Amino acid sequence: MRNLLNGFKEFITRGNVLDLAVAVVIGAAFSGVISGLVDGFIMPLIGWLIGAPDFTDIAFSVPNWQGKETEFPIGLFIQGVIMFLLIASAIYFFVIIPIKKLSELRKKPVEEEVVEEALDEQTVLLTEIRDLLRVQATMQSSPTSDARPN
Repeated sequence: MRNLLNGFKEFITRGNVLDLAVAVVIGAAFSGVISGLVDGFIMPLIGWLIGAPDFTDIAFSVPNWQGKETEFPIGLFIQGVIMFLLIASAIYFFVIIPIKKLSELRKKPVEEEVVEEALDEQTVLLTEIRDLLRVQATMQSSPTSDARPN
């Protein structure tokens, strides 16, 4: 029994399980932020632009084998899809894009300096190799000619 408990303790304290638990808690907290953004900003904006869209009343009926009508409220599905798209677009445009821009701004100056230094060293080295190869080629082809590297 003690081995079983030790194994469970080891499993729970692994980094992956703890990271997942933290991600779930942060995701749950962040869902309130996104819901607030959608409910408090995006939906009123859409309502202001095109009117308050409500698709929950859309349905169709099909006669069943008992002679009654079976109703399919597809408006609930349509409303759910629209809410999903609105929340996904809110996350993308108000969270993902700004974070990408910030990370690009942080990385950009460092990357440019490193690339410029590497190119300068590489260019100098390649120029030296080119000049040495020219001198060597001219010395082998005509030892009496007056060849100078450019």
